[in-house]
Amino acid sequence: MWQDPIVEEIRRIRDEHARRFDYNLHAMCEDFRREQMSSGRTVVSRKPRMPAAPVEHHGALLDAPAAALLQQGRG
Repeated sequence: MWQDPIVEEIRRIRDEHARRFDYNLHAMCEDFRREQMSSGRTVVSRKPRMPAAPVEHHGALLDAPAAALLQQGRG
């Protein structure tokens, strides 16, 4: 099976980073945050949005994207 060298490199780098922190997700995320803060780049945070209420259609509950398609006549 063919393997993409770019994907393999990303997986190797990701595994090396995880191994440095003994695969501790909390420690890995703290390291990512430290790197992010020291990068000098602007960090954008957005407030969480409330999910739209589901819509009932022919007895089935639809999520907001499906309901929007239905209203446009594409559902």
